[in-house]
Amino acid sequence: MALTKPNQQLRRELKEAAALLKWSGVDLCVFAKCLLAAGDEQSANDMMKIALSFQETEDKLAGYAEEVKIGGIERG
Repeated sequence: MALTKPNQQLRRELKEAAALLKWSGVDLCVFAKCLLAAGDEQSANDMMKIALSFQETEDKLAGYAEEVKIGGIERG
């Protein structure tokens, strides 16, 4: 079954948000490594926790995008 235009847009927006979180998490990991190299272990650990939460949310959004694709979620 083909997606309606609003559902196509919803899926696209979910995928874009997931991609943004992915690359933001990658950037945070890089900064965390720099902090760790500078000896700021606590800040590095805090930043890694944030990066991991981004990854979890990215996975959720990607799952929602797949639900839109199969018709489980629709834009009203």
